[in-house]
Amino acid sequence: MSLLVKICGLSTRETLEVALDAGADMVGFVFFPPSPRHLSLETARDLGRQAKRRAVKVALTVDADDATLSNIVEALQPDILQLHGKETTARLRDIKQKFGLELMKAVAVEGAADLAALPGYAAVADRILFDARPPKGAPRPGGLGAVFDWHVLEHLDLKLPFMVSGGLNAENVAQALRVTRAGGVDVSSGVEREPGVKDGEMIRAFIRAARAAERHTALAGAGSR
Repeated sequence: MSLLVKICGLSTRETLEVALDAGADMVGFVFFPPSPRHLSLETARDLGRQAKRRAVKVALTVDADDATLSNIVEALQPDILQLHGKETTARLRDIKQKFGLELMKAVAVEGAADLAALPGYAAVADRILFDARPPKGAPRPGGLGAVFDWHVLEHLDLKLPFMVSGGLNAENVAQALRVTRAGGVDVSSGVEREPGVKDGEMIRAFIRAARAAERHTALAGAGSR
């Protein structure tokens, strides 16, 4: 299966177009007011139309209630809801039943103990996103540029597809993929000039680096057979 590359926190037509043209498989849009990447519903509607059928649209939310989710779904028409808060397995089940969309549950990781919740989430979610655990008192649960110890995932036995996030950039994405063998990578702050401001060349460089790492892994696998 091909590596999935997700560019998250897109907020302008220009940077979204760069991500789409460069071959991003998924484009993520943030709906969380404390984030510098937070979108209004009007902007989301516009960007959703631009991305339609060109990439998988992902709506990132944090402990959102049903009314908020309804508004986001109506405006963006996402393919996937990314739940980045403290949502329980029961809440995931409720959201899936109400909205009928694919769910990606973010799991904050610092050490192996943080994987204890995986079986519950794996029973309901369609895919898992491993992100760095934010420091105490952080204003938001992700997009902080923090890296976690990828070796925590080195011997992971998870039947669901999973992606890795947290402090990724063009320089370290190959190492992250080597260690974790993840099926996807997700970047936000690693392609920004400043918080919330995406850089087109950094987006292109990240996607190039991820694809190069994917090719290298494929060649290494073929050579070992």
